[in-house]
Amino acid sequence: MIPSNYLEKVYSGYLGMNIGIRLGAPVEPTIWTYERIKSTYGEITDYVKEFKNFAADDDANGPYYFLRALYDDAEDRDITPNDVARAWLNYTREGVGMFWWGGYGTSTEHTAFVNLKKGIEAPQSGSIEQNGIIIAEQIGGQIFIDTWGLINPCNPTKAADFGEAAARVSHDGEGVLGARFFCAAISKAFETSNINDIIEAGLAQIPASSTYAHVARAVLAFHAEHPNDFRACREMLESDWGYDKYKGICHIIPNAGVCVLAMIYGQGDFNKTVEIATMCGWDTDCNAGNVGTVLGVACGVEGIAAKYRKPINDSIVMSGISGYLNILDIPTYAKELTILGYRLAKEECPQEIVDSFKEAEVYFDFDLPGSTHNIRVSDPFFCQVKHSTEQAFKGTGSLEVVFDRMVRGDNCKVFYKPFYTRNDFSDERYSPTFAPRAYSGQTVSMSIYLDQWSGNETMGIAPYIRLANSKKELVQGYIKLVDQQWIKIEFEIPDSEGELIDEVGIVLESYTKFKPKSLGRIFIDEFRIFGKSAYTIDFNKQSVDFGCVTPFAHNHGAWSLIDGAMYLMTAEPSEAYTGNYFSKDYAVTVKMNPQSGDSHLVALRAQGAMRGYHIGLAGKDQVALYVNNFGYTKIASGSFLWNLNEEYEMTASVHGNVITLNINGEQLLQHSDNTWGYGMYGMSTIGAARTYYSDIKVIEI
Repeated sequence: MIPSNYLEKVYSGYLGMNIGIRLGAPVEPTIWTYERIKSTYGEITDYVKEFKNFAADDDANGPYYFLRALYDDAEDRDITPNDVARAWLNYTREGVGMFWWGGYGTSTEHTAFVNLKKGIEAPQSGSIEQNGIIIAEQIGGQIFIDTWGLINPCNPTKAADFGEAAARVSHDGEGVLGARFFCAAISKAFETSNINDIIEAGLAQIPASSTYAHVARAVLAFHAEHPNDFRACREMLESDWGYDKYKGICHIIPNAGVCVLAMIYGQGDFNKTVEIATMCGWDTDCNAGNVGTVLGVACGVEGIAAKYRKPINDSIVMSGISGYLNILDIPTYAKELTILGYRLAKEECPQEIVDSFKEAEVYFDFDLPGSTHNIRVSDPFFCQVKHSTEQAFKGTGSLEVVFDRMVRGDNCKVFYKPFYTRNDFSDERYSPTFAPRAYSGQTVSMSIYLDQWSGNETMGIAPYIRLANSKKELVQGYIKLVDQQWIKIEFEIPDSEGELIDEVGIVLESYTKFKPKSLGRIFIDEFRIFGKSAYTIDFNKQSVDFGCVTPFAHNHGAWSLIDGAMYLMTAEPSEAYTGNYFSKDYAVTVKMNPQSGDSHLVALRAQGAMRGYHIGLAGKDQVALYVNNFGYTKIASGSFLWNLNEEYEMTASVHGNVITLNINGEQLLQHSDNTWGYGMYGMSTIGAARTYYSDIKVIEI
């Protein structure tokens, strides 16, 4: 039976996972030994590093992207290892992001991925038989599975089964038992906060004779004798279960010991648990992330300290093949997981949750406790944001923005960030790429309530967007707010003239000339970015970030910016994807100048590296349409005399089931196919090629 507070528990669990990852990440590298962490930071009671924005690593990428097997292949049944394996292949940019590409035979995930690419299907791809016990029993089977526990509440056995199926893509033996243990523990945490019961529920899903169970029992026994000294228990682990006892880069057993240690010594306190997991060293972000999910569910949002929650600000970025999916709003994702949980339990999801989840647009209702949906302010001296239940246009919550002692000329931007560049990050963690979540032609709406405490004029706002490259702000006309009233603000995003948009929001400004200064609050609710887009991409206004030309995610090939064009040079099939992952009907126009090779294509409705349509120049004097469904199949072709070193204006469109290709204004190909109903667009080739692409125009139909 799904608990009544299921959505809130999913939200707190996913927050907990990401807090743990962020806390542990700065001291993850093996150079950060337990002794160095202790001597440098002592007792960790807060984040040890401030990030401009935190980019996720494998600990977050796997649980997020591999779960999409439930949409792509296992929509109406339980998952199999091969379903998850297909998600690995589809959502990963080979060699970049997603997980650690440490080399075949060294990195378990890299090894499994190569096996899959070579046709070795799961679970053979991760088996001891295929890879040997050292590779198969590393930690990855445990760290990619949190979401399988979140979508199977109060059902530890089913959660464990799902976790095992997912883990077997890359792991075997003890490596799989970690998945079973943690999925069961997360599932159990939905019905109890008793950490002993939660740990026992996890252990009940693995063999009592396993090494995993033995290390867990050793920790529990030590705690019973020494309940107040986690460092003494850590010394026992080092002595009896340390890295020197287990071969490989990052074995699961020592880290399993740390996880059980952190949970039993944390005694049900979320903050203390993730801190202990981090202080214990070894694979700190993995361990703190796993126990963070368990304790996040068990403790709820009220158990998570504001100091850990505030820097997260309800947002995380990923490193998969879709730049659109890589920008994640945690409350929205919690709703998605909740809907999946109801589906798997074969229970009807409450309609208000279904209605509040909109995967193809930005929609923030601020109803979850403490939720901020990554809304930011430009000047924290004048404005501060927090969640509020005091006012709501709809539902139970809103975003409260306190403005403090502002006079005429003072302003502060309150905005959502729908796109990121390299400059927004402190480091190169897992090379994220981004496709904007806001485009020219779309509509932005929100409801605003003014509660003004002082000032001889009421406050005003002006809708605005900011352009990512030039940082130019396009500000619309000012609107005077009405004290003690909700007003609806709605505006169309103006033409960005080939740039991308990295801020969408309002400029809050005081009209008061001198004294008394403006002081008070506004409340924002029902924030949306929706509707059909119409925009251009000018490569003179783009950059190369994390090895990719903005706003594309590249898979294979060498891509660069040359003379106002995106340039591809490749000896193999290669793709560049961008756009709204859920976009259905649209037309893409691009000026394409083929330099060598006989394959120069536009991708349409691409749902990843292995799913989508590709249409364009395809062989001598030919055009063709391919459907990619884990392999390319030509489904239509036509004649067109084309030459290398000549520029062609190509328009490829999808409308309903009809796919059309026009070159230089002439329709050359039209074909009906219903394999894919939505997806990204991009540029691609199915063979060796050199190509220039410029002046992209996209119109949603």
